Amino acid sequence: MPPGTAAALLALARDAVARWVRGEPPPVAAIAGAEQPAGAFVSLYRGGELRGCIGHLDADQPLGDTILEMAVAAARDDPRFPPLTRDELDGLDVELSVLSPCRSARAADVVPGRDGVLVRRGERHGVFLPQVATQYGWDRDTLLTMVCRKAGLRGDAWQGGDVELFIFEAQVITASNA
Repeated sequence: MPPGTAAALLALARDAVARWVRGEPPPVAAIAGAEQPAGAFVSLYRGGELRGCIGHLDADQPLGDTILEMAVAAARDDPRFPPLTRDELDGLDVELSVLSPCRSARAADVVPGRDGVLVRRGERHGVFLPQVATQYGWDRDTLLTMVCRKAGLRGDAWQGGDVELFIFEAQVITASNA
């Protein structure tokens, strides 16, 4: 990623959230270095606690557009939280995870902390970003069990042949490393 692009993407995400909360039109996502298609997640935190996280795995639009859309979605659409309010903008921390393409994997291929994981069986699916395993201190089996549970499957479903497993990596961007 070219110098300055990470900081510009963070600023775009913050601006998109603030404008959405205030009922204003979204900013323009034209950022040099963010034209290439990429999947991304936007995570919002207040006081160190998750306040919203939404992502898009497919690299089917420019990264700037993905960040713009996912920032608003994280503020508005995460079913675990009510929509973000104006009062919550102060002290809001933003974390971006720019994703590598997903690739099919076997359980033995998964490296916690390096790999994000997607499991899928039929219409059910669950995703964890690479940093989740590190945050909770999970080993590979625990990571796979928890992502299956997130998908609404039995924890040991990853051991069966009818569950698809994919892995990806993420470049994490925060205010401290942008």
